[in-house]
Order: sequence, then C-alpha cells, then structure tokens
Amino acid sequence: MNSNEFIERRKILIDELLDNSFALLASGEAMHKTWDQFHKYIPNRNFFYLTGLMRENFVLFLAKDDSQIHEYIFIEEASDYANKWLGKRLTKEEVAEISGIDINNILYVQEFRNFIASRVLTDSRASLLSKVPENLYLDMFRYRKMKKPVSFNFFSEIIDNYPELYIKDLGGLISDMRRIKTKAEVLEIQKAIDYTQKGIEAIWKNAKPGINEAQLEALFEYTIKVEGSKGVSFDTIVASGKNGTVLHYVENDQKIEDNSLVLLDLGALSNLYAGDISRTFPVNGKFTERQSEFYQMVLDVNKKTIEMIKPGVYVKELNDFARDMLAEGMIRLGKIKEKSEISKYYYHNVSHYLGLDVHDVGTYSQPLSPGAVITVEPGIYIEEEAIGIRIEDDVLVTSKGHENLSKNIIKEIKDIEDFMK
Repeated sequence: MNSNEFIERRKILIDELLDNSFALLASGEAMHKTWDQFHKYIPNRNFFYLTGLMRENFVLFLAKDDSQIHEYIFIEEASDYANKWLGKRLTKEEVAEISGIDINNILYVQEFRNFIASRVLTDSRASLLSKVPENLYLDMFRYRKMKKPVSFNFFSEIIDNYPELYIKDLGGLISDMRRIKTKAEVLEIQKAIDYTQKGIEAIWKNAKPGINEAQLEALFEYTIKVEGSKGVSFDTIVASGKNGTVLHYVENDQKIEDNSLVLLDLGALSNLYAGDISRTFPVNGKFTERQSEFYQMVLDVNKKTIEMIKPGVYVKELNDFARDMLAEGMIRLGKIKEKSEISKYYYHNVSHYLGLDVHDVGTYSQPLSPGAVITVEPGIYIEEEAIGIRIEDDVLVTSKGHENLSKNIIKEIKDIEDFMK
C-alpha cells in the first residue's frame, strides 16, 4: 500500500468529525511481560490503518477547523543511542513517505505536550485553529471489564487538565470505515491466505501417526515465515482427536494417534492483515467411513453458506442458515432427534469480519456490502466419538455476489486424500 491509501482514509475520517474538533490516536507500546522483558510490540490497528506506521509511542493529531484540515504526527527521535540499542528509528523523511503527512508537520513526541497547550487548546495568536476546539475524539475501545478506555490512560493529562472538552468516540467512526476493504486491503488479505495455504500444505506433506501437534504447529510457523509472512495472525490451533472438540484449543502438545482427525485453525499475516483458515484432515491420510459422513455434512454446509453471500444479506441470516442445515444433517446421521439439540455439537457462529484483526471490527446490524470480507466456518464437535471438524474459508463480498479468496486451499475428501498420498 502506498501513502495515497492512508491520505484518503484520513480525509474520509476527518470529514466525519464534528466542526471545531480534534482527534488523537496513539500507536501504543509493548506491554510489560516480566522483570526485565516486554511482550513483542503490536501496532494499534486503527493507528496503522490511518498512517501505515508500525512504531511504538507515536501520536497522530487530526483537526477539523471550518474548511481546513490539519494533520500532525509526533514520533520518536532517531537518535544515535536509540538506533544502536533499540534498532533503527524512523526518520521524519521516512514517516512522511509512508504516511503521506507533510514533513513540516512531523514533530517529536517531546513536543506533544507543548503543542497541545500552546497551539491547540489556546486562543492566542499562535493557535493552529481559528477557535479553541470543543470536542476531542479518542478511540473509546475497552477490553471487556476495563473501567476506562485504553486511550484514557495515554491521554489522561489532557482529559484532566481540560475538563471542558466533550469526549467523542473515534474508534466507532474508524470501525465503520474498516468494515469495507479497499482493493489494496483485499490484496493483502489474499497474500495472507496464500501464505496460510503454503503452511497447511507443509503440514499435510509431513503429518503422520505419532507426530506431535507441536511439531505441526512449528512447521506451519516456519513455512509461512520462509514464504515471507511476518508470522501468525493468531495463536495456531492444531487439535487432534478429542482436542478438536475444544473450540479454542491452543496447547498443541499431544501425540497424534493413528486414525485421528486433526483440526487446523490458523492464519498468516501480510502487512498486518490476517488470514483465518480452518481445515480438518486424517493424520494417516485416509478418512474412516464415519469421519467421512460428518466431514461431508460440514463441507456441504460450508459450500451452501458461501453460495448465499451477496450484498444485502445479513450475517445473522448466514448463521441461522448454517445452524439449521447442520441440525438437519445431525438428525440424518442419527446424533440428534430435534433441531434444538444442535447446540450440544455446534456452539459458535458461522461468520465474522476479517481484516486487520482476525475478528475484525464493524457492525453486524447492517447487511453485507461490497468490500466486506467475512469467514464461513461451520463445524461439528462430537467429543464421545473424538471427532472435531471445522472447515473455514475467507470470502469477499462483491457487487455481483462473492469471491472465495481461499478457494485454492483444497477441502474435498478425495482431494485431501490424494494430496496426502
């Protein structure tokens, strides 16, 4: 993606801001891990979405002032010490090239506090704006039971010192934008899926009875990095036998017994965009008759649900359709007698958005629109028979219907068995 992509996104966002407003967005920082270590830094996805930058402790400033817009970014200084001890810092020139922000509007983070006090929240002649803004837009995301949004900690000094500001939600505006992908974003998702395909095929080539789940996990992560991915989009699931009936099994530490099914749920990254694919296969390369019955049932639901995808359809309709079809299949195979019993063997939704996050942002109260990318992942989990099956594809909604971005990752019984011979 080039800088024009980020310039256009910021323009669209600023148009949505109320007049007499400014917005702040932080790139985030690595969380503390243990006494002398930190977790790997994960860029704030909204910050990246607007700038293309993947560095800690940056701050983006956007303002809407009558007919004028203002864009500034505050970065870490590329000092000799930082470059030698922490790794090469981005220069102002590099930040300007990536983000498309004027180099004259790129300042250092040490200047941020004074900038806000002397050029934004002031009515002096030095003010950047025609009048003191009334509204401050912050990303209001909070994780589950957090008392305050994450941004409140980072920008607490401004909130405390200027209580007259009305706090507005920036994250909601960005979420609505992120729901619909541009062509450049779809290309990144496709690359992530292609990396994922290489990893899955490496697993199939090397899987055999007696191998450990951890070995297959390691093989997947090795392969996608060799191919060019920066790593996994979420914790890899390699679940054999009964482990495949646990929805988010991530221990990946058991020996895989002969005749076992192995459920893979995994994905690679491309420029922070995620792939999310599930495939289920027999470790010895041959489905048993019983495994084939359930597998084909889930596969039929997967394919029929994908056929439904088009603009105007709600994700809830896909969920209801898949659940009903799975229930009919389980009745036919003698596992349940009433459709209401399906919840014993199927306990998740069939679709979610995919993008910069695996479970990407965006409302489900609106119908699907061209540019949305969703997963389709029906599954059946039968603990008493040690059968866990999930088949997941990543699908782009188009103006005429849909495109299965993961169509090249085989999923028919015969194709998987032939590949593993």
